[in-house]
Amino acid sequence: MTRIYRENLKVRILKLADMESTGTPEDLAFRFNVSQRTVKRIVSEICEEGLHIRYSPVKRSYVTDKLLNQK
Repeated sequence: MTRIYRENLKVRILKLADMESTGTPEDLAFRFNVSQRTVKRIVSEICEEGLHIRYSPVKRSYVTDKLLNQK
């Protein structure tokens, strides 16, 4: 996976998380044709970059805390 493709995935995951429509990690992996581990690794990288994203089992989607992201 190239660095540009990986950065593109980060942006797409964040946009979907803002809309609370990523689905489960398995759904997201299927959608992007990557492994679940890759999805989790990319989400971890997003968190390390200081953006707040987490998986909500109730909504069955990754979600962002928009208030914290705006600071």
